[in-house]
Amino acid sequence: MTKIKMVVFDMAGTTVNEDNVVYKTLHKAINKSGVSVDLDTVFEYGAGKEKFKAIQDVLIALGNKTADAQAIFENFKTMLDEEYKVLDVKPINGVETVMLQLKRDNIKVVLNTGYNSKIANLLLEKLHWKKGTHYDALITADDVVNGRPHPDMIFKAMKLMGIVEAATVLKAGDSAIDIEEGKNANCGITVGVLSGAQTRAQIEKENPTYIIDSLASLAQIIS
Repeated sequence: MTKIKMVVFDMAGTTVNEDNVVYKTLHKAINKSGVSVDLDTVFEYGAGKEKFKAIQDVLIALGNKTADAQAIFENFKTMLDEEYKVLDVKPINGVETVMLQLKRDNIKVVLNTGYNSKIANLLLEKLHWKKGTHYDALITADDVVNGRPHPDMIFKAMKLMGIVEAATVLKAGDSAIDIEEGKNANCGITVGVLSGAQTRAQIEKENPTYIIDSLASLAQIIS
């Protein structure tokens, strides 16, 4: 197996336990607009995506051509700001240990997310994760033109970290679109984790290299 030089970890549900507050708020915002949708549908069609795109894709899945996705998105952002003021954010159990060990092993640790920069950095502040200590770079939906499943965030991370061969990159996430992103970037390993928004059956659709319960058990893959 090619030696892994960089890992790219999704945030919510993969490294960060925020009780799916983003998708729950997205669910509330869509319903508040008068469009009836259940939370499972939001998870299935919205997980891992830039959030305006997530709203659009949920509406498409529902066959709704009349709802104002931009208005829902603006309301969602306002609602989410209020949620985050009181949100208790924690790392997924065991993930900090894994990240620190990867750093000790000179493997680059990059966080990437469908969140915008404001939300992602707020999460990092609540976790007290420091660049250079816990991770090497953060790439958000704001940093690229094309969000997941396009590979742009991974390619940007590779450029920042001086990684030339995608075969030396591992991408891990809790949704099928994370796996699709990793495959589109030709990552050497893609890992689905069951600690977040989607089920094993949903993640299996993209045929990841591995599916594990959480990143806490990542060492068995790359050791």
